[in-house]
Amino acid sequence: MGWGLKTFKCSFLIWSLFFISLSYSENFDFEKAPKFKFVKEATLAPPILYYDYIIIGGGTCGCPLAATLSQGARVLVLERGGSPYTNPEKINIYNFVSALSDISPSAFAQQFISRDGVLNARARVLGGGSVLNAGFYSRASLRYIMESGWNETLAKIAYKWVEKKVAFKPTLLQWQAAVKDALLEVGVLPYNGFTLDHLYGTKIGGTIFDKDGNRHTAADLLEYADPRRISVYVHATVHKILFRYNIERRRPQAYGVIFKDALGKMHKAYLGKRSKNEIIVSAGALGSPQILMLSGIGPASHLKAHGIKVVLDQPLVGKGMADNPMNVLVVPSPLPVEVSLIQTVGVTKFGSFIETASGLSIGHSWAERLQGIFEFVSNQSGKPSSVMYPPETKEESVGDTIRSLSNPILKGGVILEKIIGPRSTGHLELVTTNPNDNPSVTFNYFKDPEDLKKCVLGMKTIIDVINSKSFSKFRFKNMPVEALIDLMYHIPMNLRPKHASPTLSLEQYCIDTVLTIWHYHGGCQVGKVVDLNYRVLGVDALRVIDGSTFYRSPGTNPQATVMMLGRYMGEKILRKRYFPAKK
Repeated sequence: MGWGLKTFKCSFLIWSLFFISLSYSENFDFEKAPKFKFVKEATLAPPILYYDYIIIGGGTCGCPLAATLSQGARVLVLERGGSPYTNPEKINIYNFVSALSDISPSAFAQQFISRDGVLNARARVLGGGSVLNAGFYSRASLRYIMESGWNETLAKIAYKWVEKKVAFKPTLLQWQAAVKDALLEVGVLPYNGFTLDHLYGTKIGGTIFDKDGNRHTAADLLEYADPRRISVYVHATVHKILFRYNIERRRPQAYGVIFKDALGKMHKAYLGKRSKNEIIVSAGALGSPQILMLSGIGPASHLKAHGIKVVLDQPLVGKGMADNPMNVLVVPSPLPVEVSLIQTVGVTKFGSFIETASGLSIGHSWAERLQGIFEFVSNQSGKPSSVMYPPETKEESVGDTIRSLSNPILKGGVILEKIIGPRSTGHLELVTTNPNDNPSVTFNYFKDPEDLKKCVLGMKTIIDVINSKSFSKFRFKNMPVEALIDLMYHIPMNLRPKHASPTLSLEQYCIDTVLTIWHYHGGCQVGKVVDLNYRVLGVDALRVIDGSTFYRSPGTNPQATVMMLGRYMGEKILRKRYFPAKK
């Protein structure tokens, strides 16, 4: 028999009060960022460790998950990257582009190129993608929450727990305000004002940048952790999960991990003997399926080809990989613009999100590259361009563009569209057995024609916004939208073939100039690799909790929901640990 209703309500109330007292008590002496004494280099870890929960990945989901679990258990977090607190200036709003495009060995971003020919990046830092992204904070829709099987009330409480630390209301300045007014002018209605909710129409969303441009990341949620019960090791690369065979349940059971520190020394971490103890993989949409495969869980033939002992033949690991395609127009401005990342968003009913950023610091090398591209294009007098400029305006418009883009700070902005979903999916495979190497991933952008239709409608909306009266002061009068489209064809944004011609269609534009918005997901999806409680199917003491379990990206930006999920599942796991249902 299960619990009686009264017993459940009483226990739930007690448990809720327990969490509230831990989360909000002024008397509880939590460690404050950036002085987390429990965050240490993995070189300082002992050879063998024992914990109740071992979390692989201290990212956007792993940090809130660890902070929550530490309120009732001993938690170990193993993060392969470094700490964002070592150089806070590196991740403020003014260094967004440079941090994301950094290719140094110690960079917080690890660059990769998908098999689709699109440049991309994955986080390699405590706090995960929240350390690198454009900062937009918006919840998932109610429909998404319900379809995911989450309790609406508890999800809302978890969102608020996150927002207390990292979400802010942005100050709307001239560029963002003009795009907001333009979206309303072209019919992206109604106007919802400032809101964290996902609603149709035009709105101002939250941001994880404060008024001074300082970024607040998922790592800040470790302020909620009980410092007596948590250890976080950075530059700790997990090589594999250890399994033994559970004779009673006739299935593999996770019991530990092997990880390597920055000096190459191997360490082992084991679960304590309590039956509720678990290993939780929270390494992101690329890292989580990669770690499962390296540990022997995945398509048997693929694992054997890499010399990996098969623990569980699971052909769906690495499947369902998806990345929301992004297409943009760069808009040079005759007027100075503010430095802004995503604040204004248009949520259309046809499945495209319109967003904008301005005044980005693109650095001297990129500025010189762009200037060289434009000078090259303007000098190709004997070669056909994909856009026919009026003879009297071509030289002037190209000159205006060069001047706008030749400074380290972009005098202008970008307006982008991202489609919902997407419906198109691909797969992930190992390239090597080195966990530091990127796996091979294919996203199959626009393979589903419905995705392409959404992109075209989104681009049409962007064109309408640029041509609107509300946005007119940020336009060079002699530069038609066609010239902006031509510009995008001459910027080396990806490695895909180009089909520029005077009769270029928006369909071809979407396909040729597609970029990532870094919202990729899948690879360990619910119902295929994990169950509704994120337990890996066919294995004991192992879960995957992060964006790799998603079928589609939540809301206009997934980070709020990924952080919420860490808190939500942390509470759920502790409730089951201390108040197990009676059989």
